[in-house]
Amino acid sequence: MVSTFSSLSRLIRSGLVLLKHDALIPVEVSDQLPPIWRFPANVLRALFAQKGTKKGPKLRVGMRYAAAFEQLGPAFIKLGQVLSTRADIFGDEFTDDLRHLKDQLPPFPKSVAELAVATALERPVDQLFIEFGEVIGAASIAQAHRAVLKDGRTVAVKILRPGIEDTIARDTAMMRLVANMVHTLSPASRRLEPQAFVEAVARSLHLELDLRLEASAADELGKIINEESFMSAPAVVWSYVSKRVMVTEWARGVALSRPDAMTQPGIERKAMADNLIRAFLSQALNHGVFHADLHEGNLFCEAPDKLIAIDFGIIGRLKPKERRYLAEMLWGFLQRDYKRVAEVHFEAGYVPKHQDVDTFAQALRAVGEPVLGLAATDVSMGRLLQQLFEITAQFDMHLRPELVLLQKTMVSVEGVARRMYPTHNLWEAAEPVVKAWISRELSPLAEGRRLFDRLVKRLRDEEDGESLLTVANALKIQELKTALRQSQGLGVIAIAASLITLAAVIILSV
Repeated sequence: MVSTFSSLSRLIRSGLVLLKHDALIPVEVSDQLPPIWRFPANVLRALFAQKGTKKGPKLRVGMRYAAAFEQLGPAFIKLGQVLSTRADIFGDEFTDDLRHLKDQLPPFPKSVAELAVATALERPVDQLFIEFGEVIGAASIAQAHRAVLKDGRTVAVKILRPGIEDTIARDTAMMRLVANMVHTLSPASRRLEPQAFVEAVARSLHLELDLRLEASAADELGKIINEESFMSAPAVVWSYVSKRVMVTEWARGVALSRPDAMTQPGIERKAMADNLIRAFLSQALNHGVFHADLHEGNLFCEAPDKLIAIDFGIIGRLKPKERRYLAEMLWGFLQRDYKRVAEVHFEAGYVPKHQDVDTFAQALRAVGEPVLGLAATDVSMGRLLQQLFEITAQFDMHLRPELVLLQKTMVSVEGVARRMYPTHNLWEAAEPVVKAWISRELSPLAEGRRLFDRLVKRLRDEEDGESLLTVANALKIQELKTALRQSQGLGVIAIAASLITLAAVIILSV
């Protein structure tokens, strides 16, 4: 348990580190500050910024942020990874300076890694592998080594950093302290649910500290990914998995974080960017589970348009209702049906009921019309995000903790797609997946099946769980099941007739 005093000390230290690197209120934005804040900002910079940043920084602002985040640890590094995907907002130079935070952080020694593997798997390294190589990637929570198993398979060995549990505990305690302070001192920010947001982030960070859970996620989601053409994932080697060590088969291709990834011969940039968007949407909509850490350090590519995903430490899940809301909102934007998009927001509870649907639809039109159909290079993402934020404030919309991972992943994925193909059109890429989902899940047949399931559940739940199904009821339900299986060619009339028959039986039974 981390004390409040320790969290406060860490918060103060974090502020001093940011000041030291001139990354709290960078000199580049001083002229944009109101006069009342400009003077204290300059005083703080003069007192705490390291030599070379007081009058004019020697390092670019992105380099300073990267150095500060690296020094501050995992929580800040995760923030840097997200920022590094948005060159369209922060510029290529800034995001390039953050690139190494994805998988090229300073590693811990190979000898420490070998000892950790031997301890976790309860056998010496030379009994586990023919070869155990040097570090191939080092991130904030773990690092990976290339190795060769006794059966000749090349694998990647992921090992948690020593002491990372204590670091994450201190980071999450500090974030909780900040969230409590914001909630108390800034009533206007409460609609952003800072405490719930931090808890969502903390849960995802703590899940990354048990590689057995990551292996389970990699196995579950990997099977889903490998069934489709958009993306692939390496298999887990289950006999080499423990809490602190995990082994997977070797991922083919070149890491997207490498500058030469998109210059490989035969690479089709647009098709690859489309595959990334479609893979994410297919996972979220069709299966309700998605890779929630899709930055370039966790993606490999090979010609012409193949993507390989690794590192399943953070996955997101969507319930059926949330999947439906997401699909309907995306489809509404694609069809420019802003009234339906607005209605879905109200149905989902994302907008308070006292607000006006038509006025909200009008605000959505102001967002959608200027950007739909345009190439990414013609859209100012910074201006768009600002407008969206203003709308959430205008309509008193609160942050939805259950959607934090979805929203964060959508921001990252769209940013990565733009880096692959600068003129990428998100909506064009999304349409086939969303259209297929809408056609399948919102068809009359699908609606009939859902109604049938609800009716059966009602019958079985009556009188404290005692079934009221008579032989006649059971026969009618079996008839409806058969009708539903055969109704692809019969259409809505057959479904309606079956439902009417079943409804009559229910009325007679009650």
